[in-house]
Amino acid sequence: MSKLTELADKQLSRRRFFRWTGGLAASFGVATSFASPTKEEVEGEDYYDKLGVPKIINAAGTYTTLTAACMPPVVLAAVQKAALHPVRLQDLQTKSGEYIAQRLKCEGAVVTSGASGAITLATAACLQYANNISPMAMPQAIDGLKNQVIVQKAHRYGYDHAMFLCGARVTEVVTLDDYKRACAAGNAVMTNFFNAAEEEDGEAGTAQIGREEWLRVAHEHNIPCHLDAAADMPPISNLWKYTGMGFDLVSFSGGKGMRGPQNAGLLLGKKHLTDLAQQNDNPNEGVGRGMKVAKEQIVGMVAAVDWVLSHTEESMQGDYQKRADLIIASVKGIPSVTTETVVPKIANHVPHVLIRFDPSVRGITTEEILTALREGKPSIELNPNSGQPANQGIPSNANTLVVGVWMLQPGEDAIVGRRIREALTSKAY
Repeated sequence: MSKLTELADKQLSRRRFFRWTGGLAASFGVATSFASPTKEEVEGEDYYDKLGVPKIINAAGTYTTLTAACMPPVVLAAVQKAALHPVRLQDLQTKSGEYIAQRLKCEGAVVTSGASGAITLATAACLQYANNISPMAMPQAIDGLKNQVIVQKAHRYGYDHAMFLCGARVTEVVTLDDYKRACAAGNAVMTNFFNAAEEEDGEAGTAQIGREEWLRVAHEHNIPCHLDAAADMPPISNLWKYTGMGFDLVSFSGGKGMRGPQNAGLLLGKKHLTDLAQQNDNPNEGVGRGMKVAKEQIVGMVAAVDWVLSHTEESMQGDYQKRADLIIASVKGIPSVTTETVVPKIANHVPHVLIRFDPSVRGITTEEILTALREGKPSIELNPNSGQPANQGIPSNANTLVVGVWMLQPGEDAIVGRRIREALTSKAY
């Protein structure tokens, strides 16, 4: 087909669509006009302004409370186009899973409602697989059946509730011998390994069993292993590293480093398990029914995978280091202030700027600086590790500002650097 013919066909199809929707609206007494949309209609109204919700500069990171990442233009365009046409949701889920699995070098994939939704669906799949039950049996009809998820005590966290939704319960282990006994007990349906815990301090850093040993023992007893890798991309290779190691299921957040929709994620792994996960997912009845992923989010995740894979490991880092360097230069020469750039090894594997200072010299505390940045215009949020003990691969302390640079929009690095300098020098004496 020639380009001219193809264009004419598209225009004709568009006219037919507008005539159909216009006629449908007219049948309900709704006045419509599709001719020559105004500039405001094309660009859309700013509903943050309309609702009185202040915009912020995100110098923290991909945190859900700060609405995570902004989608790159190519992903946003895919989401907008998907919104224009209905499809059969089951078809879209199946085809998107097949495509993502092929691109990410695993057997199966499901687009989920974030990493937490992926954990729930992973648990449901493993409960179903271990007990040969239907999705409708969970959670109320599994009394007396296998329902234990084995977790290192150091890996316990708030997302345990994503497993509890299915009726699963946790068996804690500390030592390798504990783990072997728990696996041999015969009532486990899954193990859960919190990937980023190995870089955390405190209780989370006391885990005694590494990934390889964890996999070996579980697989000796035919127990599937799930890995929570929610925030663990970049590097890009992590998207196939852990399934390649032998983890049966791996969960990723879609709205963090992958830059997809915030309310989407991925469950990757063995196809017989991802197929069961999809049985428990929307629009089917069962534990995942309320974890709805719309057509826009599914397409957005597919587009995000394509966007990620269009990069190299180096280009994925973009100009993050340049942003870090600019902020460091902004506070240079202030008495008592020292700076450092750190890159966490696992979760949020991107440059973070650490700005340390002496409150007795600067005349201001970390909390006062955070408040000044938050209450100023524009409002700025720094990384929540600011002023906190070392954690998540970030060696912070009470007198450390932690600046995440990877969610900054163009030009915001200069604003953040200037505002931090103003705060550090505003009360000096």
